[in-house]
Amino acid sequence: MAILALAAVVWVGVHVGVSGTQLRRPVAAAMGERAFRAVFAAFSVAALAFLIVAFIRAPVRVLWVAPSALQYALAVVVLAAFLLFAGAVTVNNPTMVGNDNPPPEAPRGMIRVTRHPMLWSIVLWAAAHLIGVGTEAGVLFFGALLATSAWGMPSIDGKLAARNPALWAVLAPRTSILPFGAILRGRNRLVPSEINWFGQFVAVLVWATLLAHGHLWLFGVSPLRGP
Repeated sequence: MAILALAAVVWVGVHVGVSGTQLRRPVAAAMGERAFRAVFAAFSVAALAFLIVAFIRAPVRVLWVAPSALQYALAVVVLAAFLLFAGAVTVNNPTMVGNDNPPPEAPRGMIRVTRHPMLWSIVLWAAAHLIGVGTEAGVLFFGALLATSAWGMPSIDGKLAARNPALWAVLAPRTSILPFGAILRGRNRLVPSEINWFGQFVAVLVWATLLAHGHLWLFGVSPLRGP
């Protein structure tokens, strides 16, 4: 378990301790922005691989057992995560690093729902698994992913505001970190025609396949029935 704890610290440290703090600016200035992004991406992949391998090899120490009714509710949360992920990969997101030009009619699609659909998909997925798995290893693994994704939202916003104040001035009043926050406050509206419905259908199909048999086949655990 100590190896997994170390892997979690490395993962969080790479994202929060370097990319998410003032340390990023002098390091990126010394290396050059493009070189910094390449090195950071390499370290991120290595840290994620370390975290995954450590999780797979960690001993199973059960902390709690989620009741069946809760497992069904968590499955719905994972569906929401899949829908957000599909929305994230099928829309031009101006918050992405290197994407400083807003789309023609920004914000569009899932960006109207939240500025960070990708990170929210990871937060929901990780939270559902952390609660549903109920092991010490699960707390470390899914907790690390959840923490960095949640931290990443305000961190990315701050970097975008500094990098491109004009874009941020347009984007911030019309969007929100909290899903549907801007819509509920009347600062934006949901436009169904902008949603990539084929992507949403694929997300539901993948979710249903994993729920039925895929998760058990891939990972040896059924999301609803346990091992």
